[in-house]
Amino acid sequence: MAAKKTNPIWTDVKAKLVHSDRDGLLGLVQDLYAANKDNRIFLHARFNLGGDGLKPYKATISRWVWPDIFKNQDTSVAKAKKAISDYKKAIGQAEGVVELMVFYCECATGFSNNVGIEDEGYLDALVRMFEQALKAIAALPEVQRDSLWARLGAVRNISHNNLGYGVGEDMDDLLAKHGVDG
Repeated sequence: MAAKKTNPIWTDVKAKLVHSDRDGLLGLVQDLYAANKDNRIFLHARFNLGGDGLKPYKATISRWVWPDIFKNQDTSVAKAKKAISDYKKAIGQAEGVVELMVFYCECATGFSNNVGIEDEGYLDALVRMFEQALKAIAALPEVQRDSLWARLGAVRNISHNNLGYGVGEDMDDLLAKHGVDG
């Protein structure tokens, strides 16, 4: 007798879905939609419903990299980066992904500058996102690059204020490495 799998994977689910009819699949999607907010955001983005598809992802990034310290909210680089990953899965449009990366850098730098954060991991993640954004911008059509590079240049300028840990210098090096006039 074969042992029953305890950890089903996508192929197991897919095998069951093959036998579903249209109404069954619609019911399943409806149940997933009702199950949680993330599923609704995903479906709204995927089907371009509700206006600005980036808005909920930006709200998540902002919440986790620029929390309300008066409400004792904490930061979470992982949760902010997950918003970008979730957007990639929902739509994956390069322009939107880059916009979220640049927005992440703007929020993280603004928060760091305002509150003087001294979390080395948080600041390292900012520099890594800055480099990812530079690479992603370079892959966009030329007409879209200048305004995004200008925004990253502003991020770099702010990072020279009082961020510490060499963040501003790291960003200078990255801009030079990628041939961008910051």
